[in-house]
Amino acid sequence: MTLQEKLDAALDNLKALTADEETKADDLNEASKAVEDLQAQIKEADKAQELIKALTPAKAEEVADTEEKKVEYKTLGEFAAANVKEANLDPRKRINYVTPAFKVAAPMVIPSGVKPAITTYDLNVYGNRGELLIADLFSAETISNNALTFFVESATVEGGPAYTTEANEKPMMSFGDPTAVTAALRKIASYMKESEELIHDAPWLASAIDDRGMYQHRLAVESYLVSALSGTSGIGTGNKMTPDGILKAKMTVWKNSGFRPDALLINPDDLYNIMIRKDTNGQYYGGGFVTGAYGNGSVAEEPSIWGLRVVPSASVTAGSCYVGAFKAGASVVRSNAGLQVAIANQNEDDFIKNMITVRIEERLVLAVRRPSCFVKITGQSTSTEA
Repeated sequence: MTLQEKLDAALDNLKALTADEETKADDLNEASKAVEDLQAQIKEADKAQELIKALTPAKAEEVADTEEKKVEYKTLGEFAAANVKEANLDPRKRINYVTPAFKVAAPMVIPSGVKPAITTYDLNVYGNRGELLIADLFSAETISNNALTFFVESATVEGGPAYTTEANEKPMMSFGDPTAVTAALRKIASYMKESEELIHDAPWLASAIDDRGMYQHRLAVESYLVSALSGTSGIGTGNKMTPDGILKAKMTVWKNSGFRPDALLINPDDLYNIMIRKDTNGQYYGGGFVTGAYGNGSVAEEPSIWGLRVVPSASVTAGSCYVGAFKAGASVVRSNAGLQVAIANQNEDDFIKNMITVRIEERLVLAVRRPSCFVKITGQSTSTEA
């Protein structure tokens, strides 16, 4: 007999005793206790059953389903294509689909080339894809609001620690009030059009977003970051874009901010003028085109200058460069909504032309908390200047 059957019998017995006027109180109490004991046993048995169920390995198909849901996408394109496929969108119908928020790991995947053609379309598209590194120089943060208020520390310090003798008054030090700066997130967005037949080809859709759309998006982000840094009030200035001028800027950053400078952001043309410098023997200062300086070591493809990591970028206007402690001085603050891609065929006349529109956008702002961590050098240099 199961516990439930025993409980049913005990309840019937208690009911019969309760209806009998001649039932003694002791008998009634004993019957009630029997019911309570059985109810407690059933409750404990239910708990044990739940524990056993929790410890029992999941079925193979359940495990497979769980693992499938844990897939981590490396790029925004893969993420968008997978979500479009999962949504089972039919290009013959109207599409209005926006992917959930996609948080991009830093650094973002660098374009690796367009995938081989697998349809009657010629998918071999080749374009100008340079390496993008500027955003990686800065620290990275995320916020949920539309604007960020941060504080810029004052350079004014009065007083300071000093040698004191016993029982004498200690010197006081005070700092100037920090300046509150409020910066709104900037939206950077674009869209592109594709034939809607390609929506059935997930690899192509991912490639179009990653290799072309995302590259142009990140290029726009780099231009914005350089522009924002250039327009920041309080950064240092220099007027000699030469090895000596760069060294002076490095020491200025170190002296004024207390942080070790970590990079030189420079236009490729200006870097060229620095790298082709030669001594009186016709030897390149930075090493030759076959070996290192004076035949020592191997050629350094991107040699450092005064120990600074050199980051050449066409986003920097020729005739200017930046020396800075980038990680310590500023952060790229992005909305926690992340990068998003929206795909639709309702835009303009896309529906009747069998086209789809892909929109890529994100919101971000450059927060320069320590302007003293940067020096902007202006003035075109030549290969003969010291």
